[in-house]
Amino acid sequence: MAPYESDRTAGAEGSPDEADDVRAGRRKAARYVVPVAVVGVAAATIGLVPALADSGDPSLPKITAQQLIEKIAKSDVQQLSGTVKVSTDLGLPSLGGLESGLLSGATKGSGGSSADPQSKLMELASGTHTVRVAADGPDKAKVSVLESAAEYSVIHNGDDVWAYDSKSNEVYHSTAPAAEKGQEKAPKDVPTTPKELADEALKSVDDTTSVTVDGTAQVAGRDAYRLLIKPKQSGSTVGAITVAVDAKTGVPLKFTLVPTSGGAAVVDAGFTQVDFAKPAASTFDFTPPKGAKVTEGKDSKDFKGPKGFEHFKDSKGSKAPESAPTRGDLGKGLDGLKTIGKGWSTIAEFDTGGQGMPSGSSSEGGDVSGFLNSLGDHVKGKFGSGTVFSTRLVNALITDDGKVYAGAVTKDALVKAANAAH
Repeated sequence: MAPYESDRTAGAEGSPDEADDVRAGRRKAARYVVPVAVVGVAAATIGLVPALADSGDPSLPKITAQQLIEKIAKSDVQQLSGTVKVSTDLGLPSLGGLESGLLSGATKGSGGSSADPQSKLMELASGTHTVRVAADGPDKAKVSVLESAAEYSVIHNGDDVWAYDSKSNEVYHSTAPAAEKGQEKAPKDVPTTPKELADEALKSVDDTTSVTVDGTAQVAGRDAYRLLIKPKQSGSTVGAITVAVDAKTGVPLKFTLVPTSGGAAVVDAGFTQVDFAKPAASTFDFTPPKGAKVTEGKDSKDFKGPKGFEHFKDSKGSKAPESAPTRGDLGKGLDGLKTIGKGWSTIAEFDTGGQGMPSGSSSEGGDVSGFLNSLGDHVKGKFGSGTVFSTRLVNALITDDGKVYAGAVTKDALVKAANAAH
């Protein structure tokens, strides 16, 4: 079906007040920030999405992109349950099992439990996963990652947040501070629902972005509009983002991102089944199984519940999320983090303090620099020389003198930025 409006930025139509409301909503949703490192960026880039596979082309009333964005923002759904299929293909090189070791190490460093959500949910950043979700208002949510012979679940019920890994029979528990009871949470973990992915994508909507309604679709048996988000700028690795929005409720049902390089989607997450009825109260009950190892977390400042459910709150006055990382968050612990450019071509720049690519040999006698260089492309320019590490979405240039340039941009864009900063 042909798009309902031409290739122009959403918000161009309607009254000045309406346009101001939309722009204010976008600002409230937070600014678009580019991840600053390739190794840790997999989880962050799941917040972008497009390749929409639908199962129909229903006839629906025409709607503008501005109206559809407002429909998402005003969605007041409080309860739902369903199954989400998440596929992620960042094109990361295989490290022969090293990825699992890194995740395991991160888990041990953050509390010693394999059930700790901070690292466990990062596994969604690669491969294909089936996720079962449920929510009942702001204080009850459950996300379960289904595996072939095991299940990992995170349950937020009132003051308690539980995480259980059936494979290791380990439990992680944390509580919400009294000051946050009844308030909207701001979780910082990997987004797991099309709603959260859509919120992340909408943060990029500004004058560098084309937003249109690209026909209709049917997802999980429900009629939906397709919102198409595309960069107007050159140099971005993001080709397009498509969000299937439920025509009745305004809830995003499917979220897909395709890169400019083409091929399969980098991220494709969508409901295969969804129900907006109130889940049974027992859905959110949890008691540690007999014999399980239980690790106590500090409080919800460490983990505030499954990401993607923070919009389930009072139905009056739904707001865009404000939980995106800020420039200060990304720069914490980094020397002089700053950004170059704007919009989809934004590049993060920071200094590691003169620590470029490691050299020499590892304790096992292997050539560390040679191994790392084999994972990247050596480049030269006015800035000197360095190595570009690439995924299908985010690239990072590490110069030999310790400067880092990273973003959802091409290798040429990174080299150009490094030359200009020289």
